[in-house]
Amino acid sequence: MKNNRRDFIKTSGMLTAGLMALKYPDFGQVFLSEEGKGLKERGTVTTYLKSKNELQYIGMPVGGIACGCVYLGGDGRLWLWDIFNKNQTGVIYKDIPWHEKIQGNMAVLRPFDGANYVEPVKDVRPLDQGFAIKAEWEGKTVIKRLLAEDWDEIAFDATYPMPTIRYTSSEFPVEVSLKVYSPFIPLDEVNSGLPATVYTFHLKNKTKAGVNVSLTGWLENKAAIYTAADDQYTRVNQPLKNGVTMSVRNKNWADDAYYHKSDYGNLSIFSLNQDTMVNTGADLKNETLFNKENKAQSTGNFNEKLTGSVNNTFMLAAGESKDLHYAFTWYFPNLSFYSIKNEDKRFYAKQFKSSAEVGEYVMKNFAMLSSQTQAWCDTWYQQSTLPWWFLERTFLNTSTLATTTAHRFSSGRFYAWEGVGSCAGTCTHVWQYAQAMARIFPALERDTRERVDLGVGFHEDGHIGFRAEYDQQPAIDGQAGRVLGIYREHQMSKDDAFLRRNWLKTRLAIEFILKQDRNGDGMVDSQLENTLDAKWPGAIAWLVGLCVAAAKAGELMAEEMGDHEFARTCKAFAEKGKSAMEKELFNGEYFIHQPDPKIGKTVLGSYDTCHIDQVYGQAWAYQVGIKERIIDKEKTMSALKALWKYNFLTDVGPYLQTHHGGRPYALPGEGGLLMNTNPKNDPEPFGVKDAWQVTYFHECMSGFEHQVAAHMIAEGMTDEGLLLIKTIHDRYHAKKRNPFNEVECSDHYARAMASYGAFITASGFEYHGPKGYLKLAPKIKPEHFRSAFTAAEGWGTYGQKKTESKQNHSLEVKYGTLKLKNLCLEKIGAGKLKNVMVLLDNKHVKTAVKMNGREFSLEFEEEITIPANSTLMVEIY
Repeated sequence: MKNNRRDFIKTSGMLTAGLMALKYPDFGQVFLSEEGKGLKERGTVTTYLKSKNELQYIGMPVGGIACGCVYLGGDGRLWLWDIFNKNQTGVIYKDIPWHEKIQGNMAVLRPFDGANYVEPVKDVRPLDQGFAIKAEWEGKTVIKRLLAEDWDEIAFDATYPMPTIRYTSSEFPVEVSLKVYSPFIPLDEVNSGLPATVYTFHLKNKTKAGVNVSLTGWLENKAAIYTAADDQYTRVNQPLKNGVTMSVRNKNWADDAYYHKSDYGNLSIFSLNQDTMVNTGADLKNETLFNKENKAQSTGNFNEKLTGSVNNTFMLAAGESKDLHYAFTWYFPNLSFYSIKNEDKRFYAKQFKSSAEVGEYVMKNFAMLSSQTQAWCDTWYQQSTLPWWFLERTFLNTSTLATTTAHRFSSGRFYAWEGVGSCAGTCTHVWQYAQAMARIFPALERDTRERVDLGVGFHEDGHIGFRAEYDQQPAIDGQAGRVLGIYREHQMSKDDAFLRRNWLKTRLAIEFILKQDRNGDGMVDSQLENTLDAKWPGAIAWLVGLCVAAAKAGELMAEEMGDHEFARTCKAFAEKGKSAMEKELFNGEYFIHQPDPKIGKTVLGSYDTCHIDQVYGQAWAYQVGIKERIIDKEKTMSALKALWKYNFLTDVGPYLQTHHGGRPYALPGEGGLLMNTNPKNDPEPFGVKDAWQVTYFHECMSGFEHQVAAHMIAEGMTDEGLLLIKTIHDRYHAKKRNPFNEVECSDHYARAMASYGAFITASGFEYHGPKGYLKLAPKIKPEHFRSAFTAAEGWGTYGQKKTESKQNHSLEVKYGTLKLKNLCLEKIGAGKLKNVMVLLDNKHVKTAVKMNGREFSLEFEEEITIPANSTLMVEIY
């Protein structure tokens, strides 16, 4: 960073801030004290309003995970419809002119350069879908559609996976609210992976007279959207008992290739209500939309609009309420990618043969699917004491799994890009940052470790091809991250079968890491690929620390597997690496990159700069409950404070005026944590000037920022961590762009799922399923705290509260079961622990209590099982 902090403030034109900087040497801390007020308060749900022009960019993914991408718009209509296996780059592909060359290339932004960040996507509607509601009362008739212009106000509550939209009109006699979602049930990746979107309307008569209400939903037939381009194709809408299914018929019966096209398939619309009127050929332009029934097959030419609709008409008495449910389903099974052999179908094709079958399944199981989705949303949002905005931002990136970043084949294999259509192969050095899927759908992560990282991507020397079939060379950060992931996936299992089955390959993968220390000092220094797309020579703090963390995880796994000799090997490596890193790579304030002694700073590297990931190994350790320090506490805190001091900016604009070529993931007027800064004003901070990767250092990439924020919270820098996440949250405010699309190298970037890691550290969550161990030590308002938790076989709510004479802790299981042998908690406030009572559904549980400072461990005489709808209570006097 060429300017010091004071110079930056002056050049930013912020006179007030400049005066503050003259008075206070650390402006970041002043800003935190002024702007951080209220960050820990519960607050209310983030609600985006039509009246504030906040709806146009909203695109919440509301299809099943790995089923394509359907967006819910701010007005309640579905859009984008990226379900036809086009595999395009970006939610839409576009090039937009830019004022400078990006990464030394063209002065053009593409989706992987941030085009859809700078010019957010909106109103992409390859097919027509919607609802209209008619009200008749006291001689009056009013019709409203789910269109922004039809309502005085529309309010969108931004709670993924089940948002609520409320519609207000002074002339309309019925209160209208709407929930739109795809079934989403943590630990149940199958029922969370249905190609379906559910609409639930809540209607209430707000007058003193009866109101006749008619509600119609429709869907346009756009099957074979790319293929049906001439008279060879006929659109066909066929009636179902409570809906319409839509396909395209090929008149050339000998054209077998048609059935293998990416857009071959069908769509359906369903009413999940009684007394439904079906119309296979609806006309949206007149009154027949509400009163015409057609249960015969309807057909149309390939270029004609053919729409199916469902209608429900009923009387609402004064003050009466009614709920109505609908579903949109799709079935486009032909999914394939270059280099992946013997995989050509989507996972849902293994379960269903058509969209009609999907709809029938949803109808049959609707009570379970809807209630469990609602239960999770209540658990995550309503029953928590954590700030609403924090819960929203840390969880919404999980919706990446419901976009075309993520896919699942019929074999069960999970496959993903880095971002939509960008950079193939479930890249290890990107996906290892993501923490969400492992905690919400752990079976998918276990399968990916086993089938891909230790399967198709695994090599005899122990290295993991960092893009599996697409690039078989190792990435050192990806290798270490996948080892740590194996440990995490083991912890999120009910027993040790996963690790035992995969231990020999896991050991080889760890041995490969240990061999990358060429001079035997414990610090890896081989020139291997890393996530900044270059092979840096020398000893690099963030890579050294990450490999130390992987070795420590290796030690712990080896002990569990009874491989004590290898455990000692890993332990020795970790100790040596930790010592060397702290001695050789700490400059007194932060950790650096020590150049290769033979070639010096003649090639690309981060060298003496302040790098965002410098203590990432310690951050990973908190995600998997590694007790021993990976990096000294005092030095780690110094490094994090340096990041806050040098890299955090409240406005990146002045910095970008002198640092060019980076991708615009934060624009002037927006804040963020820069990838690298140059506090020592080194004239050649990165060794070279012409490498295109240098431009990465000038960017704000949210996945890295979330990782640092999670680490800050874990180390007690809670205010800084929260403010960093809030800064990201503000960058993605709906007035500026889609709140549900954190962009890096393309849309819905996987690394952004590091945001869930901040929830882990805010809860102080540690878990080890095979050992039956659970720890919770909240960092935010521990005197009265509640939040969700997930485990190997169940999820629910944890709560703790302090009163004058005692503190109460509770574990309430909402889904599945929770098996425990050891529960670790913390004392709240001062005072000696005098007595502990443990009750499971009001029955005493025999427990031994061990104290260690503020921490107390409850060891149960026998393993206990907490079933769904049961509560474990701990009362401490």
